[in-house]
Amino acid sequence: MTVRTRRCHDERGSVSVWLALAALTMVLCVGIAVDLGGHVHAQQRARSLAAQAARTAGEEVAAAQAVRGQTPTVDVAAAKQAASAYLAQAGVTGSVGVRSGNVLEVTVTDSYTPMFLTSIGVRSLTVTGHSTARLVRAVQGTER
Repeated sequence: MTVRTRRCHDERGSVSVWLALAALTMVLCVGIAVDLGGHVHAQQRARSLAAQAARTAGEEVAAAQAVRGQTPTVDVAAAKQAASAYLAQAGVTGSVGVRSGNVLEVTVTDSYTPMFLTSIGVRSLTVTGHSTARLVRAVQGTER
């Protein structure tokens, strides 16, 4: 004797639809993770470039005061030119400023082009980095 059960609803193919939606969701999650990771990396790069440009600008000291042992100040024109050249070589744009004669401020602006988010209309994400460097006079390791 064979017992047959009767289905009230035809469920053929429902697993395929569920699997397709799950796969699409997973691809979307991986794509967002990749693009957010790339965006964070671009921000870190912008901050690093700003710090390196500030250090580069900090090497441009007004020689006369430094030789006399006075509080060093930055040669503003040379510092701005050195930092701008560093940023141009890195392929980013930015601004360089000098505050109080010995504090350099560099702001870098760059962009990140997503790989997956472009499919939903996100074309480019702007990233910025900011850094300062302060020129100090030290004698035997002590700031003076």
